[in-house]
Amino acid sequence: MKFLLTLHMNPALWATLTDDQKNAVYEGHGAFIKLITESGEMVETKALAEPGDTKTVRVENGVARTTNGGFVESEAFLCGYYVVDVESEARAVELAAKIPDAQYTAVEVRKVVHEG
Repeated sequence: MKFLLTLHMNPALWATLTDDQKNAVYEGHGAFIKLITESGEMVETKALAEPGDTKTVRVENGVARTTNGGFVESEAFLCGYYVVDVESEARAVELAAKIPDAQYTAVEVRKVVHEG
């Protein structure tokens, strides 16, 4: 069963962390990737650019309109994800709690229901 574990960044919160806390998050991702790779549960992971580097496209009356920035007006933004292949939702939740960001912000666990 595959699950998407999404990570969200709040720059205001991130700015309050010490360098040691930030480094612990970075190192924690390395340890997490090692854990899920060795267990065979890793499918993929990606880190995403900030909203300032994003283009949002909407089609209105048949015309594509592009704006700079993300879709959601919010301080927090989607900054990355893991896809894991696990035995149960409970295991996906267990893994989400091991992602270092979970100590500072929520990690969303969402079941993958279709793959192309």
